[in-house]
Amino acid sequence: MATTRDYYEILGLERGASDEEIKRSFRKLAQRWHPDVNTDPDADERFKEINEAYQVLADPQRRQQYDMFGRAGVGGTGAGAEGYGPFGGFQGFGDIFDAFFGGAAAGGARRTRRPAGADLRYDLQLTFDEAVFGAEKELSFSALDTCETCDGSGAEEGSEPTTCPQCQGSGELREVRNTLLGQMVNVTPCGRCRGTGQIVEQPCPTCGGEGRTERKRTLRVTVPPGIDDGHQIRLTGEGEAAPRGGTPGNLYVVTHVEEHPQLKRDGTELYLGLTLSITQAALGADVPIVTPDGEEMLEIKPGTQPGTEIRRRGKGVPHLRRVGARGDLHVLVDVEVPRKLSDRQRELLEELAAEAGELSADGETSPADGPRTRHGKRSLGDRIKDAIS
Repeated sequence: MATTRDYYEILGLERGASDEEIKRSFRKLAQRWHPDVNTDPDADERFKEINEAYQVLADPQRRQQYDMFGRAGVGGTGAGAEGYGPFGGFQGFGDIFDAFFGGAAAGGARRTRRPAGADLRYDLQLTFDEAVFGAEKELSFSALDTCETCDGSGAEEGSEPTTCPQCQGSGELREVRNTLLGQMVNVTPCGRCRGTGQIVEQPCPTCGGEGRTERKRTLRVTVPPGIDDGHQIRLTGEGEAAPRGGTPGNLYVVTHVEEHPQLKRDGTELYLGLTLSITQAALGADVPIVTPDGEEMLEIKPGTQPGTEIRRRGKGVPHLRRVGARGDLHVLVDVEVPRKLSDRQRELLEELAAEAGELSADGETSPADGPRTRHGKRSLGDRIKDAIS
């Protein structure tokens, strides 16, 4: 095919495009227009046009000639005269293979892919304090581990595994098929050696040639300060052992943290509900509160109102990734109105109301001001939920 369109225009590029930009544009267009993946009637011709432009622009010498003299500088008919059979016209099969699969072409280096061990999960229960300040925990579990008799080889003492004759030690079989894209390779694990690349003629009597046996394991794990419910700790290579020397899996420790009876957690922030009496709120007081570090005294200033938030900085949960940094403790204040009063208490409150001008001449509560009730107020629990939501 001899196209009349500018090669740079075909690939959607400027004339100063780099080699990498040319290759990247070709890959993108090849994936879109190859007749095997595009059913458009014009896909075949469009793909030939893309191929022709790429052959010229990907070759530095031919590109220079094209930039100077146009199509006449590259033979007039363009590169399409070479055709585009299984490999025709490409700078090498690797370009088109990489355009579709991002990997090496057929005939590249063969890598041994031994089966890997399975990943394991361990659910770890933590107290609130252990999650906040960190801890050392011991894990006990049963899993497939390297056979101690044969040290994972799977072979009886005095013998050695031999190279699998079917896959020549690669652990995989390759089937080559001819397509419009050239030779496509289908890779599957070798059935004879089960992907290990080795044959055990004299199996170990303990593991039966597997190279692993199930046994109880004990590990110690460091729980970092500030970990939260549902977090995972990955222990690389501590999962299930692989058959005959493969890569072991990983162990994922999933944390489950007990709730604190009083403190509510939201990330690194802690929330505490504190109920005061009328006199404590009005006159001020020093009251004990619970913190992660133990009981502490909190100063309540005179005239503290219901709904007040008192923040204790640095009394929250440590940051996982900021050493030495901690969140804050938020104390949400509520004021409790007594439901029953003694005669003396009533007398004193009436004196207070009279002094404040809240009683009428007949001793009744002034309707203008009304009683100081908790009608319409949200509960302390609801306000804590609002704070952490």
